[in-house]
Amino acid sequence: MSTVSVSAPLRLAQIRTQGGWRRVVATGGDGVSFIVPGVISVQDLAVSAIGAGRTLTEEVHLRAGAAELEHVDLKALAAAGGVLAPLDHPDPAHLYVTGTGLTHLGSAEGRDQMHRKLKAADDLTDSMKMFRKGLEGGKPPAGEVGVQPEWFYKGDGSIIAAPGAPLESPSFALDGGEEPEIVGLYIIGPDGAPWRIGFSLGNEFSDHVTERENYLYLAHSKLRVCSFGPEILVGALPDDIRGTSRIRRGGTTLWEKPFLSGEANMSHALANLEAHHFKYGLFRRPGDLHVHYFGTATLSFSDGVRTEPGDVFEIEAEPFGLPLANPLAIVPAPSVSVRVL
Repeated sequence: MSTVSVSAPLRLAQIRTQGGWRRVVATGGDGVSFIVPGVISVQDLAVSAIGAGRTLTEEVHLRAGAAELEHVDLKALAAAGGVLAPLDHPDPAHLYVTGTGLTHLGSAEGRDQMHRKLKAADDLTDSMKMFRKGLEGGKPPAGEVGVQPEWFYKGDGSIIAAPGAPLESPSFALDGGEEPEIVGLYIIGPDGAPWRIGFSLGNEFSDHVTERENYLYLAHSKLRVCSFGPEILVGALPDDIRGTSRIRRGGTTLWEKPFLSGEANMSHALANLEAHHFKYGLFRRPGDLHVHYFGTATLSFSDGVRTEPGDVFEIEAEPFGLPLANPLAIVPAPSVSVRVL
């Protein structure tokens, strides 16, 4: 009987087989990927674990130890378009996609410049005021809740593009640019308690030109598609994450830059961001799923890059397994008129 490693955090993915069947794939500490017996979604796996009082890792290894395992080549499946978003809901309206901004410190040089500017300026913009609030109160002592972050709504489960699928920007958008981020993935238990499933790489994808025109357009700029995955990192998030974000155009690298995340590179603790999201009863409805973007300090838009249809966004960081890649596509916006009843 096949065995799997329990010495390192597990990663989870969702696939569709050549026969059209949905399956959950786990990658153990030995790097071997296998189909998790008895479930067809990460949501089902999480519900089973909560009901049995087990962690996700315990649930996976219990199932893996009770059956002959079917090994899979996840990288080949991704190349063939067989990898799905690693978390979804049968009813997309029961999955919230949200995020927080102004949460990351950026590079050491940028951090020093920001601190000097904060100390010297008497008339700060609202963004700078919000950033300063995070620096001063975003990491409260354990058990306490700190200052609330900037928060935004992106949409429901219908806006999620699978890894490898196009990020479709509407024709009325003024820009479509990547935002490489870490994503927290959650399920609400039967008693209304939020449970963290794990973390993924994410491309939050926003309209930065619209946002820059007027900060009050931030809400409009965020109502776009997004992508995350291909895999979920189960367990604790590393304190210092160092990844790479790039844009490929016509087979060559147009732009590439490292990005930093994890609490060592953030002005807010993850627990603080989670506390301010789930303090609202609306976000504690049993059975709902949540995809929450934690923010970034790295954007090609900030370096003057203007994306074009066909550009491919790639985001990678070692703890998360396979990289996340999505091409950009422009789609016509429908003409909508309101009818009177």
